[in-house]
Amino acid sequence: MTAYFELTKPKIALLLLISTAAGMLAASGEVRSLPSLTIAIALLFGGYLCSGGAGAFNCYLDRDLDLVMRRTRNRPLPTGKLTPNKVLMFSIVISVISMPILWYVNPLVAGLSAIAWVYYVVIYSVFLKKRSDQNIVIGGAAGAFPPLIGWVAITGNIDIMAILLFLIVFFWTPPHAYALMLMLKEDYEKVNIPMLPVVRGELVTMRHSLIYSLILLAITIAPLPMNLAGVLYTAFAIPLGVIFVYLSIKLYMTMDLLWARRLFKYSTYYLAFLFVGLVFDKAIIF
Repeated sequence: MTAYFELTKPKIALLLLISTAAGMLAASGEVRSLPSLTIAIALLFGGYLCSGGAGAFNCYLDRDLDLVMRRTRNRPLPTGKLTPNKVLMFSIVISVISMPILWYVNPLVAGLSAIAWVYYVVIYSVFLKKRSDQNIVIGGAAGAFPPLIGWVAITGNIDIMAILLFLIVFFWTPPHAYALMLMLKEDYEKVNIPMLPVVRGELVTMRHSLIYSLILLAITIAPLPMNLAGVLYTAFAIPLGVIFVYLSIKLYMTMDLLWARRLFKYSTYYLAFLFVGLVFDKAIIF
């Protein structure tokens, strides 16, 4: 049973669920009404099954690569704990089960979740990952759906704030992922995956990381002039974003992978703190 749980990539799923919950709670503050417990549970449980199914399918597709890479060689398939057929069946079953649960929340939530699943499994895992050094940028859109889905679960529609939540995670993904790639460059070289550091070098990767960090800062403060968020959210967004940019600048200026490690660790917690600020802000705005 533990091996099947590992297939769902629980650490990644947890981050996605935090983003989903943040979108849901922020939207609840917007409409001044908390979601019912059944809706909240259905959204998070269904979301976990959907993301876990996509993660398991990715493990099935990448089983040969995972066997070679140091970071992934202890996954259930490379270690022989599970067979490919069992992994494929598990992925399909929990992915299918997630759809009626998410449909119960509302049909748009189910539709967006299905799009995110297809985007990650087909567009990213099958086509982009092994073909383009922009795989993370384009494919990262799949991971940007959760806060949007959380918002839509409450409001029932895709509005400007929902789009901004999507864009925040979309532009957060490249500097977060590039920091990890810089540390694992040799692994990707072994399996001929065209990640940016492998194809275009570390300096270009660090420059791109800085550029996306600056865009991220701009996107995160956009809700204030658009009257979509208040001063409390901005009090979180600006210092958090400035630190993010500072770490990216240090990485670019020094080209020291120590700063890549620091940026990666910081970026892992960044979204959670940013979304906490948004939830608090929405909760007290009248």
